[in-house]
Amino acid sequence: MNFRPLSAALNPPATGGARPEDSKSFGSMLKESINEVNKYQLDADKAVEDLATGRNKNIHETMIAISQADLAFRMTMQVRNKVVDAYQEIMRMSV
Repeated sequence: MNFRPLSAALNPPATGGARPEDSKSFGSMLKESINEVNKYQLDADKAVEDLATGRNKNIHETMIAISQADLAFRMTMQVRNKVVDAYQEIMRMSV
């Protein structure tokens, strides 16, 4: 028995069931998100380095970069926790 997502049921594709070209898989969206979090982390590291070496004297920009990286990382961890919880719940289901 195959179940379609609710969005697919509400908006059926016009091409006879083929995936739309603009849709992404969960894995590709996850990779993009992790790459973005990594970019925030690298930007924060660079901002701290620039502040420590005196290339940048604006502590506010450094703190904003650190806060962005922290928030992105925390959100990624929450998504990971929800995915793990969902996986564990599925594994507990009896068939």
